[in-house]
Amino acid sequence: MISILNKREKLIIVCHEIYGINQHIKDVCHKLSKVGFDVICPNLLNREQPFPYADEQKAYHHFTENVGFTYSANNIKDIVLKYRKHYRKIFIVGFSVGATIAWLCSNEDHIDGIVGYYGSRIRDYLDVVPSYPTLLFFPEEERSFHVNELLENLTHSNIELYKMKGHHGFSDPFSPNYHANSATKAFNKMIEFIQR
Repeated sequence: MISILNKREKLIIVCHEIYGINQHIKDVCHKLSKVGFDVICPNLLNREQPFPYADEQKAYHHFTENVGFTYSANNIKDIVLKYRKHYRKIFIVGFSVGATIAWLCSNEDHIDGIVGYYGSRIRDYLDVVPSYPTLLFFPEEERSFHVNELLENLTHSNIELYKMKGHHGFSDPFSPNYHANSATKAFNKMIEFIQR
């Protein structure tokens, strides 16, 4: 678990990808802290070491068989309830499966907004209607579905959608799909969104 608590007004709960708390997620947490937020990133995988990117299938299998979206979303909701009285605002930021986890929390009380990066499994939970401001980033293309089709189904008034140049993982400098320009633009839009 990453916990950077300096008694700021806003708390960001970061939800990692299937790989766990790897260097990319650690860097995101530290960048958010430097901007002026308290940050918590729970280890949702219940294992010490993150999976390497080369073990994508193994990591996916571990997540689907041993963790899952329901367990993860309930874990995040518990953290929100634990910290709510200490913060003026709480946001959830998620990457890939973490974005879908954030999406599943988007209609819960006690949060002020969510940010999701390439949450491809959001397409399985289109019955969820966010109660709070929601910012979602998707790449131009995904291997397993049509991005434009999903975007057409996410028409709620409190959702901001951006389709960024690049592929799944565009914000991760350790990924072969890293797209520096898209990563910078998305990060800046996220900070603006949280600071509103």
